[in-house]
Amino acid sequence: MQKQKEMRRGLQNRHLQMIALGGAIGTGLFYGSASTIKFAGPSVMLAYLTGGVVIFLIMRMLGEMAVEEPVSGSFSHYAAKYWGAFPGFLSGWNYWFNYVIVSMAELSVIGIYMNYWLPDLPQWISALVTLVVITALNLAAVKAYGEMEFWLAIVKVAAIVSMIVLGLYLVFSRSEAFPLNFSNLWVHGGFFPNGVWGMLLSITVVMFSFGGIELIGITAGEAADPDRSIPRAINQVIWRILIFYVGAMAVLMALWSWDEVGMEASPFVQIFSNVGIPAAAHILNFVVLTAAVSVYNSAIYSNSRMLYGLAAGGDAPKILASLSRQGVPVVGILISSGVTLLAVLLNYLFPGQVFMLFLSIAMASVIISWGTIVITHLKFRRLYAREGRRAKFRAPLFPLVNYICLAFLVMMYALMTQIPDMQFAVLVLPVWLFVLWLGYRRKKRGIS
Repeated sequence: MQKQKEMRRGLQNRHLQMIALGGAIGTGLFYGSASTIKFAGPSVMLAYLTGGVVIFLIMRMLGEMAVEEPVSGSFSHYAAKYWGAFPGFLSGWNYWFNYVIVSMAELSVIGIYMNYWLPDLPQWISALVTLVVITALNLAAVKAYGEMEFWLAIVKVAAIVSMIVLGLYLVFSRSEAFPLNFSNLWVHGGFFPNGVWGMLLSITVVMFSFGGIELIGITAGEAADPDRSIPRAINQVIWRILIFYVGAMAVLMALWSWDEVGMEASPFVQIFSNVGIPAAAHILNFVVLTAAVSVYNSAIYSNSRMLYGLAAGGDAPKILASLSRQGVPVVGILISSGVTLLAVLLNYLFPGQVFMLFLSIAMASVIISWGTIVITHLKFRRLYAREGRRAKFRAPLFPLVNYICLAFLVMMYALMTQIPDMQFAVLVLPVWLFVLWLGYRRKKRGIS
């Protein structure tokens, strides 16, 4: 008999930091920011701040459990252990579904970005090449994945930092003295030009931008020294994301009136163009392409680990728990990657229509993932209290923040009903939950 293979702990703190940043900083910021500014105006900064605080609290809950039990596919494992068999089944398959949708969306736009430079290149070729390269990378040792994600995320972070620095230079080089040089933040209809309601509506789109930060929990099973690296990654990454998001939005709207930002071009194109860089559009296209590849890379990684966790818990075929000599779930990687090939077909059949659909469905499913983390943490902490145990990395203000976060997620779902582009996803969510329940019932009956 072959010795049981185990996942290798090849991810350092710097890898965890950039995996989380890479998963969170993507098209939601680079392209989605225009729609959030349209909803909220300058108050979008408050929306990003609010969303960042809520996500930080949820990640602290996940981090508490991940430090105690650093396992791959953590969502489903914790939900099954501390909540019940069905929540474990639901959370695992829902997260896999969520990131399949996200990866299909990112794979879809990669071809579009490449067409900027090579207009005659068929979109499906760009998508296929990306799929093959990223799949091969994930089939190698986990450290290879971590290294690539580290450098892909570095590109995105460097671009955002550069835009903030250049934007601040432009703001302070104006003839007006402080605070008049920032007057665009309040003179065009005030800080809340569309009222508090507009700011609240923007939160639904803003929260999509934070999706992916929970990858810190997924990496727990392969993190070196998880007792130290996971808390550091969670505590540090959220502040960096807030600086990048809130800082970028503040600079953008200080430079231009909020009702002009993003109307003719991406807000970030405007910054580069304004500083007189001839290759502004090319730089932005490269950054956005890098962002899409980075998120797709993270999606294939997380999907395969979630399938591994589901298989290890008996909620998926055992073959998905098989590991290569490098300690990676090879079958889960190949299946997760193969499913995304559907993106090429869907974009061929429905060009220009599927991207926003993917994003809205992904937003609906990530609400389930975050809600599962919050409720599971409630049950986890109560079990520890009954047993007289104390976790090493405790989430603050338990259980008050748990209920606040749950109320916030319910509010998000309600607000999605008020946005036309998200209304289909609102209808899809209960149908998807019913499908998962049917799948669980089939499993219990031994049919599948």
